[in-house]
Amino acid sequence: MARFAYFKNFAVLWQQPNFSWYMGGQTIALVGMWAQRIAIGWLTWELTRSNFWLGAIAFADLFPTIVITPIAGVIADRVNRLNMSRICQTLAGIHAFILSALTFSGFIDIWSLFALTMILGIILAFGTAARLAMVPNLMEARHVPVAIGMDSSIYNIARVVGPMIAAAMISLIGTGATFLFNGICYAVFVYCMFRIHLVRDESSGRGGNVFAQTFDGMRYAARHPGIGPALVLLAATALGVKPFLELLPGLADGVFQAGVEGFASFAAIAGAGAIVAGLWVTARGTIHGTTRIAFGSMMLGAVGVFTVSATGIIWVGLLGTFMIGAAITLAGTSTQILMQNSVDGASRGRVMSLYGMVHRGGPALGAVIIGAAAEKIGLQTAMIGGGALTAAVLLLMLRRYGTMVSALESRKEETRKDMT
Repeated sequence: MARFAYFKNFAVLWQQPNFSWYMGGQTIALVGMWAQRIAIGWLTWELTRSNFWLGAIAFADLFPTIVITPIAGVIADRVNRLNMSRICQTLAGIHAFILSALTFSGFIDIWSLFALTMILGIILAFGTAARLAMVPNLMEARHVPVAIGMDSSIYNIARVVGPMIAAAMISLIGTGATFLFNGICYAVFVYCMFRIHLVRDESSGRGGNVFAQTFDGMRYAARHPGIGPALVLLAATALGVKPFLELLPGLADGVFQAGVEGFASFAAIAGAGAIVAGLWVTARGTIHGTTRIAFGSMMLGAVGVFTVSATGIIWVGLLGTFMIGAAITLAGTSTQILMQNSVDGASRGRVMSLYGMVHRGGPALGAVIIGAAAEKIGLQTAMIGGGALTAAVLLLMLRRYGTMVSALESRKEETRKDMT
């Protein structure tokens, strides 16, 4: 029955030893990462009380993805993607320990936090390209759509657990403890990464001009009748809806007057919406209808933004936040499933790096724009502009729907029986 599909898919995937080691370590690391993201946001708010600085810190975290990830995708197509990922996760863990030491010692200020966040953004830009290209190589090909949904589910469970841990640590010990916790989580993940190997090696090992191959990947995506439009949809959500998460400290404390506990509640309810969406996508276990989900997620996100922006009543704000969390997950997961299904394996690193660039880099630009506008017209009014952008792009792209379905869902999926 449909309600048991998720658990059947879960059991099958965890019988894949490489994937189970990866997801075990990834789950722990994601909890630490989300705890650190909450701590960085709250530390920024404590240091500045500025929506502009919230946007600027988000920019420092995410903007390197725009610049570096396409080049990192070329590298991921050339080298062993697993080793590349191991190096990136190790550096991210070291970074967390350094950030913890500076915070505990009192040497942290907004400019050093900005610089450290930028360094982490650079590390994660390479890590994103390696991870997106590596994960489909950890299991048999027929399990990939379900694995992506499973990855999303665990990512979003961490979005609930991480903020709860962060709120407790910040209240009882301070933000430095949260950074230390993240470093320990990354250490566990690195250990797990050394217990796995790739089932398939799609890396080409070729040389040549890195920048030329970067542009080759961009041309491939732009000319593809499905991948290019899918990236446009994702970009609209990344610019207009996803920056909401980066600006949550200002919303929770500046608009709803809820303090750090309210901030954690908003972050957790966004994660709850994401969990529901991720579990549903995973339980589907099929590529059919995924394009429809990508379109629907944009409307859900816009409605959520309008709901949050229309009121100062906290329970209404939480309802809109739940919708936004679900929409962001549906947009990101559905787009990734469609692209992984249709991309050529030898180009996977370059093309999926574009996904990472848009999914992580888009919110950086959106957060800066909305954060700067919020200083002039208020955060809720600025957010309405982001929701309107997403809705407008959705309407313009509806005419491409049929072509996208044919291009992105045309590869005959493995039967549901095979995947479950």
